[in-house]
Amino acid sequence: MKEHQQSFLTAYEEHSDALFRYCFFKLHDREKALDLLQDTFTKTWQYIESGKRVDNLKAFLYRTANNQIIDEYRRKKAVSLDAMQEEGFDPEFMEDSSYMERLDGERALKLLKHIPEQYRDAIFMRYVEGLDLKEIAEMLGESENTISVRIHRGIRKLREIFDTNI
Repeated sequence: MKEHQQSFLTAYEEHSDALFRYCFFKLHDREKALDLLQDTFTKTWQYIESGKRVDNLKAFLYRTANNQIIDEYRRKKAVSLDAMQEEGFDPEFMEDSSYMERLDGERALKLLKHIPEQYRDAIFMRYVEGLDLKEIAEMLGESENTISVRIHRGIRKLREIFDTNI
């Protein structure tokens, strides 16, 4: 098996779940997130097979997914998670998580929706996906300093919202 094939398969195994969560978080639609995930890996494979070099496959995958999400936003106005829940949709949660952890997670995600998108994305990538500043900076095409400032400001805004909602 060619080296790039093996690294691609390894990347799929290591990053597909996290990429799905990222897509789902952004789109709030499980089927669209799955489609977008498949398209992300297909486009990445086509890029690699065309002979182009990818230095950081994880960052490339996130950037490709993010570009696909932007395209999706342009095609159709995103539906809010609140509106979907009012219509009876409830995202699935892992069965082994406790009820209180689920409630805390739901509350955190609801609060996260109230801060500007640039802060929300950086915080999600850092604390939900567990990415480091360098990885986030590469994925978003920004400097590490910019990402650090966004995370700091986003957390400050979340605290303000949390303090007013107690």
